[in-house]
Amino acid sequence: MASEQAEIDGQISHSDSISYWSNIPSTVNGMLGGFEELDLKDIAGSKTFLGRLRRIDPSFAGQVSRCVDCGAGIGRVTKGLLGSISDTVDFVEPIVEFTNEIESSEQWKPFRDQKKLGRIYNVGLESWQPEQLYDLIWIQWCVGHLTDKELVALLVRCSASLSVGGWIVLKENMSSDPEKKDIFDDEDSSVTRSHESFLRIFKDADLDVCLHELQRNFPTALYKVRMYGLRPKPSRD
Repeated sequence: MASEQAEIDGQISHSDSISYWSNIPSTVNGMLGGFEELDLKDIAGSKTFLGRLRRIDPSFAGQVSRCVDCGAGIGRVTKGLLGSISDTVDFVEPIVEFTNEIESSEQWKPFRDQKKLGRIYNVGLESWQPEQLYDLIWIQWCVGHLTDKELVALLVRCSASLSVGGWIVLKENMSSDPEKKDIFDDEDSSVTRSHESFLRIFKDADLDVCLHELQRNFPTALYKVRMYGLRPKPSRD
């Protein structure tokens, strides 16, 4: 297992990933790989999941002060969800052409006028160093471009950057391999991990999985998508 994972990690190329996404149009359809019709279903599933996290911890209910959209693309998740629940949203996205939409397009003007736009980090998640405390760190459809080691390191940094009572939400495709192996895709230089791989990574990052569930109402021909609600493990002091 370890040797197989090392082989996959060795195939991941950040430059190849950047090259792939640099040729994708700055549209919802581009962000969703040609499945624009999934946007509303995806956002609805995320809202339901967030509501369940709030039932786990009612102190998390209501508006939050600051959140970050990781692997933000053109800000699709913020437009559909994060912008409505947070006073300020930061963005992490290495493709400048994508975040230009957020910074300058007319459709984002109301968001900017409400002073909700925080900082934009045009770096990959493997390099991102959080500079704020966040009530919610949202990571969706992007960590397949990181090696296991890079993902663990990212989650450790995120854990240290949560405000009291904050959440990390990670939403990703699940491997369809019958033996629960991770799957490498050389088209965009990414890995689709199994649920078991994610649980191992969360354990290595010292995170508790407080809730996880599958996205509903997606086509069965596509990868299953799972959402994880994560928090730092309680201190043993």
